Amino acid sequence: MSRIELKHVDKFYGDNHVLKDLNLTIEDGDFMTLLGPSGCGKTTTLRIVSGLEQPQNGIMTIDGVEMINAADAYYAEPSKRGLNLVFQSYALWPHMTVRQNIEFGLKIQKLSKTEMDKRVKDGLEMMRIGQYADRYPNELSGGQQQRVAIARAVASNPKLLLLDEPLSNLDARLRIDMRSELQRLHKTLGTTIIYVTHDQTEALTMSTKIALYRAGELSQVASPMELYMNPANLEAADFIGNPRINLIAGKAEYKNDKLYVHTNLKDYVFDKKDMTDQALPSGTFDILAALRPEQITIVDKDFPDAIPVKVYANQPAGSETLVSLQAGDSDFIAKTIGLRYFDIDSTVYIHISPSKINIYDAKSQNLIKRASLEDIG
Repeated sequence: MSRIELKHVDKFYGDNHVLKDLNLTIEDGDFMTLLGPSGCGKTTTLRIVSGLEQPQNGIMTIDGVEMINAADAYYAEPSKRGLNLVFQSYALWPHMTVRQNIEFGLKIQKLSKTEMDKRVKDGLEMMRIGQYADRYPNELSGGQQQRVAIARAVASNPKLLLLDEPLSNLDARLRIDMRSELQRLHKTLGTTIIYVTHDQTEALTMSTKIALYRAGELSQVASPMELYMNPANLEAADFIGNPRINLIAGKAEYKNDKLYVHTNLKDYVFDKKDMTDQALPSGTFDILAALRPEQITIVDKDFPDAIPVKVYANQPAGSETLVSLQAGDSDFIAKTIGLRYFDIDSTVYIHISPSKINIYDAKSQNLIKRASLEDIG
């Protein structure tokens, strides 16, 4: 396993400042996903870790040993870093069989035939491609080729495995299958993995930690559940989740260690223990209350604490139903499991658990009231 630290890393391409004072720690055995839209710096980070790119500023260590010290113009060769990289394009040798592709790196290491045969066998079994050992890459599907590329990478027992958008060329069904395989691979090997993707589903389902990027800077580093339930700012909140998070405008005031919130849906009072360390304006200030569509429960009848709302549209989608709702001048979406039908313009009642609501300062756009994770399994 490996622990990686990136400290004050800057990367420029001409005048384009791609990474801006990046500080990131990846612990031993983490499955760390670098997540964000195209051009945010996540792939550049991976290439710096691998040694394919050199930063203009900063230090990187692996297990406490310096691999990069830009001030001293020191950059350890990729071969000295104990890592392996799986590309989006698979990069298999077309003239070699599956077995020969996996053996290739092992021959460079000059392993004994007995050890090499064992590692090839283990890689084939781990990725469940033993029956394809004597086939050539052009005889395999995209998913099978990706398994070969991963088997080749893990056969050398790297301390660190880097994966650069490895599933982006696969269809939806194969991506689901490969997510399962990668999750099991991480559990089996315990290897530190750095995974680059723009797909939030991949990040949320496989990772132990997610580093969310925003224009060359880290927006938030957290566990998948923490990132989903408590995005640190509005940009992170808007990026994570499908359908997108609902944002309801309102007003708030903090006094006597309590946050008093007024929205079109309801008035709320939150205790100091629910608050973040974000500094708050004095007096009344603008806020945005954020809640996930699945955290809104629709009921047919009024009951204490229920909120009457109007049905704007109804979208049954097989396993779930999306319902567009209105309250005053606020529009938002609720998601229910299964098929449900609501008449357009009818009144329904909703229930929202106050503990699941995020509150953001509209001016700073930072989280000021967290959602509780206590009752989540």
